[in-house]
Amino acid sequence: MAKVIEIKDVNTNFYTYEGIIKALDSVSLTIDHGSTFGLVGESGCGKSVTARSIMRIVQEPGKIESGKILFYPDPNKNGEGVDLLQKPESYMRDLRGDKISMIFQEPNSALNPIFTIGFQISESLLFHRKKELCQSVVDDLGKTGNGLFIPLSALLKKIYEIGARNPEALLLGLFSRIPILKRWDRLLKKKALNRSIELIDDLGIPNPQEVVKLYPHNLSGGMKQRVVIAIALACHPVLLIADEATSNLDVTIQAQILNLLKELKKKEISSVLLITHDLGVVAHTCDRVGVMYAGQLCEVADVRDIFENPRHPYTSALLGSVPKLLQKKTLQSIEGNVPNLVNPPEGCRFHPRCQYKTDICSEKAPPMEEVGTNHSVACYHHLSG
Repeated sequence: MAKVIEIKDVNTNFYTYEGIIKALDSVSLTIDHGSTFGLVGESGCGKSVTARSIMRIVQEPGKIESGKILFYPDPNKNGEGVDLLQKPESYMRDLRGDKISMIFQEPNSALNPIFTIGFQISESLLFHRKKELCQSVVDDLGKTGNGLFIPLSALLKKIYEIGARNPEALLLGLFSRIPILKRWDRLLKKKALNRSIELIDDLGIPNPQEVVKLYPHNLSGGMKQRVVIAIALACHPVLLIADEATSNLDVTIQAQILNLLKELKKKEISSVLLITHDLGVVAHTCDRVGVMYAGQLCEVADVRDIFENPRHPYTSALLGSVPKLLQKKTLQSIEGNVPNLVNPPEGCRFHPRCQYKTDICSEKAPPMEEVGTNHSVACYHHLSG
C-alpha cells in the first residue's frame, strides 16, 4: 500500500533548566494512504510531540535533533518522499492547513475569539486556495457579469484572471490602492464564505448561514470542535492529525465527532493520525495502532491484533487496566512510575516496571522487529502469539 508519511528515527529534545528532556527517542512509523493510524499511550509519552514534529511546530525550548519525516502527497506517483525536516519554513507554511492539517485538543485555543466563524474558515481557503477561488470567480463573471456594471465587470475579470495565474502577483496589491478597485477581492471573499457555509452544513451544524456570523463564545463545545474540523478540512488535506480531538467532550458528542471523522475520511481526506489515550476510541476508529511509552514506540500492529494478541508487556498491561463491560477479574495496575525523561533508564525504558525483565533489558534498547504479519514489537521477551 502507498505511504502518506514515513517517520524514520526522529529524536526531539526539550532543553530545560532541569536538563535535556528526551521526548522522542528514535521514533519510526509509517502511515498508509487511506488508513487511520492510532497513536496511544499515557500522558507525557510523546504522542503530541510526534504530531508537532510532523508539522514542525515544536515550540521552544524544543528542537527536532535528527531523523527524517518523509511526506508522500500523491499515492499514484512513485519515488522518494519529501523530507519535511529539510524544507524551509516557507514550504511548511504552505503545507500546513493544505496538504497536512491538525485538529488540536482544545478548540478554544484553536479559535480566535475576536473573529467570526465564517472569517476563520474562509481564512484557510483564501491562503491556500486563492488560485482556485479566482478561477471560480472568472467563470462566474464570464457567465453573468455578476450583476456589475459591464466595463467594471470586464476589468474585474482581468484582475481575477491574473489571480488565477499567480495569486501572489504584485499587480494585485497595487489594485488595492486604486479607490474604485480597492475592494477588488470582495467576490473572492464571498466565494470563500459560501464554501465555509457548505463545510459547516456538511459537518451537521444546523442553520450554517447564521453560524458563520457568530463568534466562538456563541457556540457549544461540540459545535466549536466541528468548526475546528471544518477549518482543518477546508483544503481537503492528504493527512489529518487529530490530537485528542474528542477528549474534552461528553460521550454522546464524542461518538458523533468520531463517526463524522470516519465519514469524512471516505470523501474529504486520505489518511488520519489519531492521537488518543482512549483505547475504546482506537477500537472504534483505527486500522493500525502504535503504542508509545516514555518517548519510544514499543509496538505497532493492526488494531485487531493489538486487542486480541498484544505482544509487548506494556501493551498487555495497558489493555488489562481498561474496564470491560462484563468485568469479572480485578483490574490490573502497572507497578512503578513513568520515568523522568531527563534521565531515562538505560536500555528499554519500560524495564523498571516490567515483570519479564532480564539483564539485557537494562543494558541495550531492544530493536523493533517483526513478530507477525504487519506486527512489530520492541522487546527482548515479547509475549507469545
